[in-house]
Amino acid sequence: MPLKIEELGLSVNNNIDEVIEWADAINVLRIQRERMNNALIPSVREYRKLFGITQSRIEKHNSELVIMHPGPMNRWVEIDSNVADSEQAIILDQVLNGVATRMAILYLLLSGTTKKDT
Repeated sequence: MPLKIEELGLSVNNNIDEVIEWADAINVLRIQRERMNNALIPSVREYRKLFGITQSRIEKHNSELVIMHPGPMNRWVEIDSNVADSEQAIILDQVLNGVATRMAILYLLLSGTTKKDT
Protein backbone atom coordinates (compact mmCIF):
# COMPACT_ATOMS: atom_id res chain seq x y z
CA MET A 1 0.00 0.00 0.00
CA PRO A 2 1.49 3.39 -0.91
CA LEU A 3 2.48 5.60 2.00
CA LYS A 4 0.15 8.49 2.82
CA ILE A 5 -2.64 7.08 0.62
CA GLU A 6 -5.16 8.60 3.04
CA GLU A 7 -4.06 12.04 1.77
CA LEU A 8 -5.78 11.15 -1.50
CA GLY A 9 -9.11 10.87 0.30
CA LEU A 10 -9.01 7.09 0.53
CA SER A 11 -9.51 4.99 3.61
CA VAL A 12 -7.57 1.86 4.45
CA ASN A 13 -9.07 -1.14 6.20
CA ASN A 14 -6.95 -4.24 6.74
CA ASN A 15 -9.81 -6.28 8.18
CA ILE A 16 -11.13 -8.36 5.28
CA ASP A 17 -14.20 -9.45 7.25
CA GLU A 18 -15.30 -5.82 7.75
CA VAL A 19 -14.67 -5.00 4.11
CA ILE A 20 -16.69 -7.98 2.85
CA GLU A 21 -19.67 -6.88 4.97
CA TRP A 22 -20.18 -3.56 3.15
CA ALA A 23 -18.63 -4.23 -0.27
CA ASP A 24 -20.72 -4.86 -3.38
CA ALA A 25 -17.76 -6.44 -5.14
CA ILE A 26 -14.23 -7.41 -4.27
CA ASN A 27 -11.29 -7.67 -6.66
CA VAL A 28 -8.89 -10.28 -5.32
CA LEU A 29 -5.27 -10.06 -6.39
CA ARG A 30 -2.69 -12.82 -6.58
CA ILE A 31 -0.14 -13.13 -3.83
CA GLN A 32 3.26 -12.98 -5.48
CA ARG A 33 5.23 -15.70 -3.78
CA GLU A 34 8.41 -14.51 -5.47
CA ARG A 35 8.17 -11.32 -3.37
CA MET A 36 7.66 -13.05 -0.04
CA ASN A 37 11.37 -12.86 0.78
CA ASN A 38 10.78 -9.32 2.09
CA ALA A 39 8.99 -10.83 5.12
CA LEU A 40 5.98 -8.56 4.58
CA ILE A 41 3.91 -11.73 4.74
CA PRO A 42 5.36 -14.31 7.13
CA SER A 43 3.77 -17.29 5.38
CA VAL A 44 1.17 -18.32 2.82
CA ARG A 45 -0.81 -19.91 5.64
CA GLU A 46 -0.95 -16.64 7.58
CA TYR A 47 -1.91 -14.69 4.45
CA ARG A 48 -4.77 -17.08 3.77
CA LYS A 49 -5.94 -16.87 7.38
CA LEU A 50 -5.91 -13.05 7.42
CA PHE A 51 -6.96 -12.19 3.87
CA GLY A 52 -8.12 -15.30 2.01
CA ILE A 53 -11.55 -15.11 0.37
CA THR A 54 -13.14 -18.26 1.72
CA GLN A 55 -16.60 -19.73 1.36
CA SER A 56 -17.18 -19.35 5.10
CA ARG A 57 -16.25 -15.65 5.00
CA ILE A 58 -18.65 -15.02 2.13
CA GLU A 59 -21.51 -16.93 3.77
CA LYS A 60 -20.95 -15.21 7.12
CA HIS A 61 -20.56 -11.62 5.95
CA ASN A 62 -22.06 -11.05 2.49
CA SER A 63 -23.61 -13.84 0.46
CA GLU A 64 -24.31 -11.49 -2.48
CA LEU A 65 -20.74 -10.25 -2.89
CA VAL A 66 -19.47 -10.20 -6.49
CA ILE A 67 -16.04 -11.83 -6.75
CA MET A 68 -13.44 -10.61 -9.25
CA HIS A 69 -9.87 -11.78 -9.91
CA PRO A 70 -7.76 -10.83 -12.95
CA GLY A 71 -5.75 -14.07 -12.84
CA PRO A 72 -3.61 -15.95 -12.60
CA MET A 73 -4.79 -17.11 -9.20
CA ASN A 74 -3.38 -19.23 -6.43
CA ARG A 75 -6.38 -21.36 -5.56
CA TRP A 76 -6.72 -22.08 -1.86
CA VAL A 77 -4.39 -19.17 -1.02
CA GLU A 78 -5.96 -15.80 -1.84
CA ILE A 79 -9.24 -17.38 -2.92
CA ASP A 80 -10.91 -20.73 -2.35
CA SER A 81 -11.41 -22.77 -5.49
CA ASN A 82 -15.14 -23.16 -4.81
CA VAL A 83 -15.47 -19.37 -4.42
CA ALA A 84 -13.61 -18.75 -7.69
CA ASP A 85 -15.94 -21.19 -9.47
CA SER A 86 -19.15 -19.97 -7.79
CA GLU A 87 -22.04 -18.12 -9.43
CA GLN A 88 -20.95 -14.97 -7.60
CA ALA A 89 -17.60 -14.98 -9.41
CA ILE A 90 -17.36 -13.05 -12.66
CA ILE A 91 -13.75 -14.03 -13.16
CA LEU A 92 -14.19 -15.70 -16.56
CA ASP A 93 -16.18 -12.71 -17.87
CA GLN A 94 -13.54 -10.38 -16.50
CA VAL A 95 -10.73 -12.28 -18.22
CA LEU A 96 -12.62 -12.59 -21.52
CA ASN A 97 -13.57 -8.90 -21.57
CA GLY A 98 -10.05 -7.94 -20.54
CA VAL A 99 -8.61 -9.63 -23.62
CA ALA A 100 -11.08 -7.90 -25.95
CA THR A 101 -10.47 -4.55 -24.27
CA ARG A 102 -6.70 -4.86 -24.57
CA MET A 103 -7.06 -5.89 -28.23
CA ALA A 104 -9.18 -2.80 -28.94
CA ILE A 105 -6.72 -0.51 -27.17
CA LEU A 106 -3.78 -1.98 -29.06
CA TYR A 107 -5.65 -1.65 -32.35
CA LEU A 108 -6.39 2.03 -31.70
CA LEU A 109 -2.84 2.76 -30.58
CA LEU A 110 -1.14 0.91 -33.42
CA SER A 111 -3.48 2.12 -36.16
CA GLY A 112 -2.91 5.75 -35.27
CA THR A 113 -6.64 6.33 -34.84
CA THR A 114 -7.43 9.46 -32.86
CA LYS A 115 -10.53 10.47 -30.96
CA LYS A 116 -11.54 12.70 -33.88
CA ASP A 117 -11.48 9.71 -36.23
CA THR A 118 -13.92 7.62 -34.21
